Amino acid sequence: MTKPLPVPAPKDPQKRTVVPTLPPVKRSRAALGLGIAAARGQFALQHCVDCGAVQYPQRDACCKCLSVALEWRLTDPAAQVLAQTTIRVSPDPYFRERLPWRMGSVQLAAGPVVVCHLHGEVARGDGVRMALKLDKAGQGVMVALPLKGSETMQDDPMLRAMSCDPKHRRVLITDARSPLAQPLAEALQRAGATAIFLGEAESWRRWEGREALAAMENVALMPLDVTDTASVARLAAEIGGKVDILINTAQFIRPGGVVAGDTVFARDGLETNVLGLMRLAQGFGPAMCARTADGINSAVAWVNILSVQALAPDMGFGGFAASQAAARSVAQTMRGEFSASGLRVMNVYTGPVDDAWHQPLPPPKVSPKALARTVINGLVDGLEEVACGDIATDALDRWLSDPALLERETRGGHS
Repeated sequence: MTKPLPVPAPKDPQKRTVVPTLPPVKRSRAALGLGIAAARGQFALQHCVDCGAVQYPQRDACCKCLSVALEWRLTDPAAQVLAQTTIRVSPDPYFRERLPWRMGSVQLAAGPVVVCHLHGEVARGDGVRMALKLDKAGQGVMVALPLKGSETMQDDPMLRAMSCDPKHRRVLITDARSPLAQPLAEALQRAGATAIFLGEAESWRRWEGREALAAMENVALMPLDVTDTASVARLAAEIGGKVDILINTAQFIRPGGVVAGDTVFARDGLETNVLGLMRLAQGFGPAMCARTADGINSAVAWVNILSVQALAPDMGFGGFAASQAAARSVAQTMRGEFSASGLRVMNVYTGPVDDAWHQPLPPPKVSPKALARTVINGLVDGLEEVACGDIATDALDRWLSDPALLERETRGGHS
């Protein structure tokens, strides 16, 4: 059984914050496919189209027939541990700070024998389930997990280093008025978050649900307006050094296309959905990036709630879709700028949420509670790209398969 994580002691402000380090970053172009699969929570390996052989490590030609027709496919994660060892000395700065570290060789049911990271609850001879996880460098690595872990298996040091688990961490939700705010706060409390900050614009104006949020344990409403640079800067100066996970729920949604749309609403959407994200990144990003090695409650993740219209616009929400596509582009830039620190950027794509602005649309719609569960699960698994709801899942799959085809289907009204 994994030893439970202790509650972190208050930080001594006189002690130096540990400088973030990364595990080895360099990968071949073929090996980058592991990271793509890991970012989506998939276990995928190269398969030879001609002879069917499963490849590991990644390569440019089949290890059996030398065919160059290799495809990434979902693969059976069943495996068995052949050997194990514990590394106690390492010249690498990242691993030296985290020793001891368990490694082992594992026989995949799909064929190859792989060297991988071992969870603390597995041993030689055990059946395991393999997973691809993103390490701090954003690269995909093999991890052997127990078939049925204990309640505290997520507290394993290796797994903790490759996830963004909210347990013992402090979280900022940027818009308390969002219909997602209360479900997210409740889900984060169940996940073990120690403090939840909720951004509130125009705090003088009362709104339904405020009292319920204010009454929640370890929840604090803080003044924050993402359209106001000074407001973001003030809150970042106050709590920027405490935020371990930031979840951006601030969105401006209005229906309307492009030709007949309202440019005032379109401008307001860009102000909140795009420039607001940039202001948050400028205000909170540097402090969070500096704290990615700061012990049990280190900064780990930045979460963007995006409509799946960022990938394929709905003609009835053209202005909003444009702002979501731009926000996705900003998030990708943030991912690159944050990569040197190991701070993960997770984009959660959702179909129409069951809220006031999507009220005329027919089902299926995403409930705020379902979206909150998806966010927590994505953090625990350490993902980068997550879809919530049938519409978003289908659209993301189609976009990954053929973006041009998805655009034509959306334009033509096909289902």
